[in-house]
Formats: sequence, structure tokens, C-alpha cells
Amino acid sequence: MKIFSGSSNKLLAQKVAKSLNINLSPLEIFIFPDGERRVRVVDRVVDEDTVVVQSTSPTPDVYYMELFFIVDALKRSGAKSVTAVVPYLGYQRQDHVFRDGEAVSLEVIIETLESIGMDKLITFDLHSIKIPELFSIPIVHLSALSVFAEKIKEITSGKSNFFEFNDTILVSPDMGGIRRIKILSEMLSDMPYISIVKDRDLKTGNIKSNKIDIDSSQWKKTAKRAIIVDDMISTGRTIDAAVDLLIKSGIQESFVFATHPVFSNSSRNILENSKVSKIFVTDSIEVLKEKKFSKLAILSMSGLIAEELRS
Repeated sequence: MKIFSGSSNKLLAQKVAKSLNINLSPLEIFIFPDGERRVRVVDRVVDEDTVVVQSTSPTPDVYYMELFFIVDALKRSGAKSVTAVVPYLGYQRQDHVFRDGEAVSLEVIIETLESIGMDKLITFDLHSIKIPELFSIPIVHLSALSVFAEKIKEITSGKSNFFEFNDTILVSPDMGGIRRIKILSEMLSDMPYISIVKDRDLKTGNIKSNKIDIDSSQWKKTAKRAIIVDDMISTGRTIDAAVDLLIKSGIQESFVFATHPVFSNSSRNILENSKVSKIFVTDSIEVLKEKKFSKLAILSMSGLIAEELRS
């Protein structure tokens, strides 16, 4: 097996390679003055199983084009197979037509990857569990929930003063995350969970979380601390609104676990100034220095990726 890295998240690729006790294979990625990219495979890959690690944020158009070129270069160089590890699959929120006249952007991405010879995709915590059905090649849909569960167990075991297990409740910031929160609850010995009803203004994008779901039978009004779990953080407005609502409901401390740190330009200020105590994300997307803040902690998914590649 040979592992290659695109330019989006080389640190994660290096961690995966280290976990597998192999070195990253070199790629030449040259950027012309007009922004075009030229990709060349340096190593001999004839009849080799190859892996390319490439996330697709914060510039999905650039990183997808680079991924297309890497996959094509590997196939043209005689690779036996190409597995793309795309921890964050860009355009995943554009998986169907919302309004007449729209493109289904994710389908375009998938068709392109398949047409140039990608044999398998490994990705994490997709926005919809129906997305794998759009692929005609094998797709492995992994989750960071096991990493989150281990961290939550660690900080509720007395090794940390963050919070105690018995007065903590899991929270989905919207109804779409119920499936995710139920799975995590089972990993944590049926920790109680609730969901928030989120209203979004379709014109402005502003979010107003105004109530806890009335069907959340596991609502514990005696809970002092909340663990909010989501698939991604973009603007941070969903998290900020959820935390404010929980505080009004009697929660004293809130912590956030989210797989993908998409982090728009305004997110740093929103999250740093929110009333959340700590925000845990993964390295599915490299968090640039200018987007980091004091409340942020980054967990690695390299072990999960390496384990999948070994299987």
C-alpha cells in the first residue's frame, strides 16, 4: 500500500501513515501563476493499492480539482486501486434539489470521481445517511462518535474537573441529529439525551433555537451540564443559540463535540464569545491558525482511518 496526500490536510495524512508504519509517498503539486494545478506521481505505483488523503475544506473547489487530478494521475500510472480518504466530503449539504432549477452539486462530484477511476471512498459523519446510496462504488461511512465517547468517558471519570457523568445530558442542536445522539447515548451506558427545535430564517440564515423538543422524554431538569453533539460547525450560530437556550433551561455548563470544523470567517468570534465552556472537534479539516481560539480542542481520527485501511 502507498499513501499520498493532497494539500488540504497533510498533517492528518502523516498521522495515518505513521499509524501504519509507512512513509507518505511524494507527489509533485505545482501551482501556476493563474491558479491552475499540475499533479505528478513520483513513485512507481504499477499494480499497487494506493490511498490518497484529501479533505475538501476550506476551499472545496480547489481541493476537489486537486483530488480529481491525483486520482487520475495514479490510475494513469498503473495503480491497481485508488482509495480516496475524504474525511470531510464537500458539497454534502447539496445532495438533492431544494428549489426548481438547482444543480445537485454532490451528484456532480460523485460522478466525476467515479468516472476518473476512484475505486473506493472512506469518509466521516455525512450530513445525511442517504448519501452513500448516491455512489455506485464501495463507500465506507465512518463516524467520530467512538472518539467522542472515549473523550467523554475520560472527562467524566474523575480525571478531569469538567463535569460528572450523573448530572450530564446529551443534546442534539436540531431534530436532524437524533440518530447520532441515540448512538452516542448507547455508547455511554444510555446517557439521557434531548433535542432542540431549531428555527432558521431562510432569507437571512439566522437561527433561533426557542424550545426543547416536547417529545424529549429523557429531559432531566436536574441536569447541570450539557454535551452538545453535531456533525459540523460552520458559522457557530447553531451552537451559540443552543447554549443560550440550555442556560435558560437551567444548564450551568455546556460542552460541544462536532466532527467537522468547517468554521466560516465569523465563527471564531461567535464561538469564543459564546457561553460554551469547551469545543471539541476532529482533524477531518485542518484548522488554520487564524481560526483557532482558546476554547478549542482537536481530536484526531487518524487511528480510525488507519484501522479501516488495515482491514
